[in-house]
Amino acid sequence: MAKTKLIELKKIIKTYGRTVVAYSGGSDSTFLLKICADVLGTERVIAATGSSETYTPGELSFARRIARDLRVRHVIIETDELHDELFSSNTKLRCYHCKSNFYSKLASFARSEHIDFVLDGTNIDDKKDYRPGMKAAREWGVKSPLAQAGMTKGDIRRYSKKMGLISWDKPASPCLASRIPYGSRITKEKLSMIAEAEEFIRGMGFKTIRVRHHDSTARIEIPLRDLPRIIRKDMREKIGDRLKRIGFCWVSLDIEGFKSGSLNRALDRG
Repeated sequence: MAKTKLIELKKIIKTYGRTVVAYSGGSDSTFLLKICADVLGTERVIAATGSSETYTPGELSFARRIARDLRVRHVIIETDELHDELFSSNTKLRCYHCKSNFYSKLASFARSEHIDFVLDGTNIDDKKDYRPGMKAAREWGVKSPLAQAGMTKGDIRRYSKKMGLISWDKPASPCLASRIPYGSRITKEKLSMIAEAEEFIRGMGFKTIRVRHHDSTARIEIPLRDLPRIIRKDMREKIGDRLKRIGFCWVSLDIEGFKSGSLNRALDRG
């Protein structure tokens, strides 16, 4: 079944001309970029990555490395969404405004390059979650060939591994603003605190990590399998001390473990 999906994906991509891929460096967009480069040729594909305070320098460096390895031209689109009140006020449409900002600039870039097709890495599983950014993609005519071919996250990781892509098991890393509850203003200071806290905990050996910013409280989410290790006395003391120095007054651990998009639960409660 997955093989049929890959064949279908390649058929879809063959219908495109020169293409720009909205490229984050994550497993989905890396897989898409690889397939586009293979099917269309590297000279007909451009990778475009958004850059602002909502993404860490490490993520941008990783994206640059992969694009270079794939021999695809890579451009950086400066978005600066913190200066957009519609974004920084952090309503439930935050992702819509962010993506709309990015895609408007990407569409302008595509026109300047005489490119007709803009693609993103949305897969079929993404449609199960609250993703207002997909509405912005539709409005700007962005195509989602992975979803169109019926590709799941599991399909993408399996094929990426077979292709030798180092992104095959890369944990999802949505923008840092997704760690801030809806209604709580997004600021450069909060984003910096989150980035520094996650980088420190990741350096302690935890691969998948979210630090949710609840004003003075940091709420740490990690997979359930990692809970026994993080509650060891030495770990607790090191992490607690560092996060307090970063600026948090309290450091908590979510006993339910990591869940992507967990802050969307608040939307279900009205």
